[in-house]
Amino acid sequence: MELGTKLTPSRVLVLGFAGIILMGAALLTLSIASQDGHQLRFLDALFTATSAVCVTGLVVVDTGTHFTQFGQFIIIALIQIGGLGIMTLSTLLAIILGKKIGLKERILIQESFNQFNLAGLVRLIRNVILMTLAFEVTGGILLTLRFMQQFPFDRAVAFGFFHSVSSFCNAGFDLFGQVYGPYTSITHYASDWLVSPVIGALIVFGGLGFPTIMELVRYPRARKLSLHTKVVVKVTTFLILVGAILILVIELNNPKTIGGLDISGKLLSAIFQSITPRTAGYNSLSMDQLRPATWFLMVILMFIGASPSSTGGGVKTTTMSVMLATIIATIKGKDDVEMFERRIPRDLVYKALTLITIALGWVSVVTLVMSFVEPYEFLRLFFEVMSGFGTVGLTTGITPHLTDLSRVLLIITMFIGRVGILTVAVALSKTYKPTASKFIEDKIVIG
Repeated sequence: MELGTKLTPSRVLVLGFAGIILMGAALLTLSIASQDGHQLRFLDALFTATSAVCVTGLVVVDTGTHFTQFGQFIIIALIQIGGLGIMTLSTLLAIILGKKIGLKERILIQESFNQFNLAGLVRLIRNVILMTLAFEVTGGILLTLRFMQQFPFDRAVAFGFFHSVSSFCNAGFDLFGQVYGPYTSITHYASDWLVSPVIGALIVFGGLGFPTIMELVRYPRARKLSLHTKVVVKVTTFLILVGAILILVIELNNPKTIGGLDISGKLLSAIFQSITPRTAGYNSLSMDQLRPATWFLMVILMFIGASPSSTGGGVKTTTMSVMLATIIATIKGKDDVEMFERRIPRDLVYKALTLITIALGWVSVVTLVMSFVEPYEFLRLFFEVMSGFGTVGLTTGITPHLTDLSRVLLIITMFIGRVGILTVAVALSKTYKPTASKFIEDKIVIG
């Protein structure tokens, strides 16, 4: 990017996220942020801050045991900022101060939430904030009531609201390391019919996307859903159910995961582990004890990820749906890509193809490089990279032991996964200037 180049909406979003990450990393290096009073290495602080702002959950130090209350507060603040988005908080501040939201700000909001037009964006921001508060407060209260059975009231409140915010923002950071040991996540609540369902529900709603939630809330009155919402709801439901069934089948006789649980525990764990790869990062089963087939299934779920305008990552459910619809249309010899008796514009098909291709290319390159510098098997590394790209945060246990080069690559991968690979690509590219002339059309052989 050349100096003096005009700051496009994509560049503003990229720079905004980068600025928040650097500020968070600087705060996490302070001695008051670490339990032992020593400064955290800047690279490790940068990794943690990136993981928090990008709502991923991959960690190189255990959140509950390494950081003080100050450090944990910084992390949850970064998670909230990353989950809501830079423009949401900027608009909220402007509304509080009574400032007018101009055209430039509206264009940035449009870019941030992937909206098709500029109408109703300020109202969307207000609804996003209200919905976030409603879900996080409700989840925080329910989790607090459960944790009050184990911990003193103040600790129960802290645990309840920390994990509620982390769940709805699809971050996956947890504090249970100080209770059950480092990197345990919610494995001690695998059969708990309050903790797992509440966290799972927060993850699902956080991953649906704010416009979709708004439509679902209005549905009893409007009795109408957009094509976008229909696709999001049906694909999300399908992935959760199919993922749960496959995990249950694969892990059923594995005594180190769900094999030793009762029937209700098996079902709950299978459903939760089907939800969390899309893009939460919590795990109720020991990840390093899962079978390779389950890891690979989770890699697929992590790549698909959540839905647009949500707190989750991945290539998104709608993108994958458009690609599948394109494949079906091609096989059937149709000229148009159709979904739910609607025709999909060609520019969206091209965008979906571009996004998936670049995403697979990036993940492949990073995995290849890490396979040269790390001693771990390929599937573990592939899992780790896909977890970073999908802003998931699940790991087979190798994150704290990665080399500095791999940590840098994962930092970049998490950033791309959260901001959006197309947003980053557009931000780094030069502005295209259309010309009046066109090349002569010709053909090549395909397949």
